[in-house]
Amino acid sequence: MGADVHRSDTENEPSAGRGNGVDHEFLALERELAVFLRRARANSGEMAREVHPELEPAAYGLLVRLEETGGQRGTELAGYFGIGKATMSRQLRALEALGLVTREPDPADGRASLIRITDEGRARFRRVRDARRASYVQKLANWDRAEIAELARLLHQLNASAES
Repeated sequence: MGADVHRSDTENEPSAGRGNGVDHEFLALERELAVFLRRARANSGEMAREVHPELEPAAYGLLVRLEETGGQRGTELAGYFGIGKATMSRQLRALEALGLVTREPDPADGRASLIRITDEGRARFRRVRDARRASYVQKLANWDRAEIAELARLLHQLNASAES
């Protein structure tokens, strides 16, 4: 056995790395993100229905953000999620019709509105969020806390780079 003992199988392949235009690390990242996102979408749908049977899966993320920020303008929410203003307006109207969010005048600009989660929306959201968190604790029970913190840090870094 020589110096190649610690190298991975892909490192020994002639097409490994970037020599032929294929970047295996980024292919692996794409594959894992695709699986993760597919599962996350399915999970968001389940959680949305638990908050309210008529809640759209995409709207669950809005509740997450509003719980975190306390309130934001619709345009800020659209920018944060990288979606169009019309889509955001439709989702916010649906949340408002379900009694999960409310609009109030923005103290910084009376022409604009701040979207805030209602007490009912907050109670429903927190119940579902807490159940999800308990599920994460169970699924990651064999992980070291430092690994969980590192995963959270890396996901935050990925999300921050997507914003720019």
